[in-house]
Formats: sequence, structure tokens, C-alpha cells
Amino acid sequence: MIHVENLTRYYDDFCAVDGIHLDIQKGEILGLLGPNGAGKTTTLRMLTGYLQPTAGQIRVKDFTIGPDTLEIKKRIGYLPESAPLYHDMIVYDYLNYVADIRELKNEQKLSRIHELAQLCALSTVMHKTIGELSKGFKQRVGLAHALMNDPEILVLDEPTSGLDPNQIVEIREIIRKIGREKTIILSTHILSEAEATCDRIAIIHQGKIVADASTQSIKQSAGRERTIYITLDNADFAAVRQSLETVGGIVRIENIAPSDTNFLEIKISVQSDADIRKDIYRIIRQADWLLLEFRQETQTLEHIFRELTLEN
Repeated sequence: MIHVENLTRYYDDFCAVDGIHLDIQKGEILGLLGPNGAGKTTTLRMLTGYLQPTAGQIRVKDFTIGPDTLEIKKRIGYLPESAPLYHDMIVYDYLNYVADIRELKNEQKLSRIHELAQLCALSTVMHKTIGELSKGFKQRVGLAHALMNDPEILVLDEPTSGLDPNQIVEIREIIRKIGREKTIILSTHILSEAEATCDRIAIIHQGKIVADASTQSIKQSAGRERTIYITLDNADFAAVRQSLETVGGIVRIENIAPSDTNFLEIKISVQSDADIRKDIYRIIRQADWLLLEFRQETQTLEHIFRELTLEN
């Protein structure tokens, strides 16, 4: 559906986007993650034809940004981070105005406005002026605007920025519903948002794509390190460490218990593809130590994101 090759954008001497490559399939929800200033918005503006690349190529279906920019724009709905709304207009009048710009005919126009009012949950505010709406409802109006011409591709720049938790859930549900039929690209720096909404994420840092895969794949490929915590009673740390050091894949064993407790709280750092929990439990059982806690933590998306996007 969308092919991006060596996409680059300079602002004078500053390289905002540095030779990125992306292939986005039809019906996919792609989350573009990155810290502020990473190049997310610049990338989206180039994908939608609002900003000309310094170098590289963007192809949407059989069309190429540059010679076919207008044809590409006809197939894309775009919601910028700050939705471009006329705050003194009534919601219905605004959507009617957008429909006229999109050259929808009368019957088609009324049907589409009604459909979008249902989809974006705007029915209760159609008679209100946009200026008196909450941020969440304004985002929904902007989303309805972007969807007016029933585009094949929807591009959303920070669609949940500034919303409260309830509004975030509502917008997320709308995006998931739309994603059943359309290709969606959204940018965000909210990791839980990307994990809950997107089929795939691409992490961008200093203008470069530093990871591109499903959330689970990124977690698995980011490293083999994980941490196991055990709490033991009736055990001596030196004996525990000596026994556990026989298990392959363990790189570090630490007693993290406060000095005033009688329990051992042990942190075991593991670097191995194998699941060694059975081996650890077998040692504990054979030694007759009393096991009070046993849990494993893998790398979270937040931890991976920080590792990939920390300044060098």
C-alpha cells in the first residue's frame, strides 16, 4: 500500500528525518513512536504530501509523491496534532462545510455526516459550537473531518494528546473500529497507547528508524535479558548463590533484602533463550528452602523505548 524509501528532510542544516525506509500494508495500524523532536510529525507531513522531502521516495499504491501528490491526497485523511477547526461554527455546519469542500452531493453528504456522527460519537453535540466542546469532542470532530471522503489511508498525529484517560479509551476504540477497513498511521509518544492500538510499531529517534516490528517481536529481539526474583526463608545467601551458579544463563545473583529482615530477597539476572525457572525451582526444592515468592520480569516496551532513544 505505502512504500517509503530513503526518506530524508532537512531544515537548513538540521536533518529532521534521515533516510528512513518503511513498507506499510493495507489494513495495518502502524504506530510511529518517538520522543519529542524525533521526526514523527515531519515524517507524517511528508507522507501526506504537505511537506516536500529533501530526498527519497514515497509511493502510495501506484502513485508517487511529487508528480502524483494530488492523487495521493485524495486517498488520505489527515488529522494534525492540533485539529484545524473553526471554533465559532456549529458541529453540523462545520461537517457540512467539509463535505462541500470534498464535493459530496446532497444525498451522499447527509448520509455521510450521519454515518460519521455515529462512528465518532458526535450525535449529542451536532448542534453545539465547536468552541464550547471538550478537547475529546474536538478531536472527534477533527477525526470526522479526516474521514469525510472515506479515505483508504488515515494519518493521525498524536490523536490522544491532551486527552483524559476516558477520552483516550474512546478515541482508541474509534481508531480500532476504523482500522478494520482502513490503513492507519498514527504517531504517539504514549507507549501504552501504541501497544493497545497498533498492529505494528516503528520507533524513530533522531530522524532514524531504530526498531520496526510488532510489539512482541520488538520485546523479543531487544535482548535476552530478564530478571527473576525469589524470596526464601531458611536459607543462607552464600549457599544459595553457590547452587544457582550451576544453572546456565545466570549472569548475576544479588541479595536485595534489607539488612533488618530474616528473609533472603534474591535478584537473578538472566541472559538465555531457555526458560531456566524449572532448574531454579528444582534446586530450591532439593535444598528444602522455603519459597515465599518467585516471579520473572521481562523487558517492558517502556524500557526498550528508553534504551533505543536515549541521547548518545
